[in-house]
Amino acid sequence: MANPKVHVKKGDTVQVVTGKDAGAKGKVIEVIRDKNRVVVEKVNIVKRHTKPTKAMPQGGIMEKESPIDASNVMIYCNKCARPVRIGKKFKDDGKKVRICRKCGEVFDK
Repeated sequence: MANPKVHVKKGDTVQVVTGKDAGAKGKVIEVIRDKNRVVVEKVNIVKRHTKPTKAMPQGGIMEKESPIDASNVMIYCNKCARPVRIGKKFKDDGKKVRICRKCGEVFDK
């Protein structure tokens, strides 16, 4: 089975639209395509109880981000200052880019 498409990429600024962290903004750290999930910084924080290891002799309770479903986030447009839907457009050189449906801001460099 081919990996499904996800509408966000690593490094995008997104806003969570549903769930316990609704309204939170952050940068996408990782995209897990086969599970259609994304990891957003400072969103969906979970506590992990870790044993002491050589790398981390202290051990203890660690906080880290957990993945959330990609359908629960929308790309945040800085020009519109709100979460927006995206469209696709071809540039003059033939490159396909993602754009804001409201204002036409280009998300891909």
